[in-house]
Amino acid sequence: MPPTDRFVISFAAEPPQEPLPQGRWADTLREHFLAACNDIEAEEDFGVPGEIRWFPDRSYAGRTYVPAAARTDLGYELFGFVSFKESGTNGGGPSEFEGHADFTGDVAENNPDWKLDLNSWTISSWKGEGGQRAEISLIWGVPLISRGSIVTAELANLAVDQCNLVSNRFTLVAPDSYRGDYLEVKLWDNSGREQAVESLYAEDEEDSEDEEDSES
Repeated sequence: MPPTDRFVISFAAEPPQEPLPQGRWADTLREHFLAACNDIEAEEDFGVPGEIRWFPDRSYAGRTYVPAAARTDLGYELFGFVSFKESGTNGGGPSEFEGHADFTGDVAENNPDWKLDLNSWTISSWKGEGGQRAEISLIWGVPLISRGSIVTAELANLAVDQCNLVSNRFTLVAPDSYRGDYLEVKLWDNSGREQAVESLYAEDEEDSEDEEDSES
């Protein structure tokens, strides 16, 4: 295989290792996630969170990330993750928990054109050639169409991560915003046929197009 002109970190995170959180483990994660929700600084009331949906775990650079999302009684969505360090060889449990959360009113039912409902969070960075940096993004979500079994993250048409659907949910860890290229998330069926594609920047692209139209 010839050398690539897209030398970038790829498939750096471990695939999901555990089932979706349940029982006491879910209660532990819930405590940290809700604490992060309580720390959100907002000028508006986003309401009281309901049931938390957990997404597949992914481990990167010594930490495991478990994303979450929850609707509130006012129709907003809380999204974020709980991360922790894995237990060592001495038999200790997970430690150094951290929770992060934010909220949005831009939800799937108000966007009938969406085929994938995505959330993302920058968790790190990676320095590439010439000092250029990629943002390492944690991406999680659900397909809004019934066809599909696996989701990939692509940067300049190069697959840089993938995740099988778990209870119709997925989590990715992938480099983004590198050398002018931005991630696309794609849904595939069992036969390798593309079923859907979404950009993390669809709203920004639409805003730019609107601005160009208004100037012309």
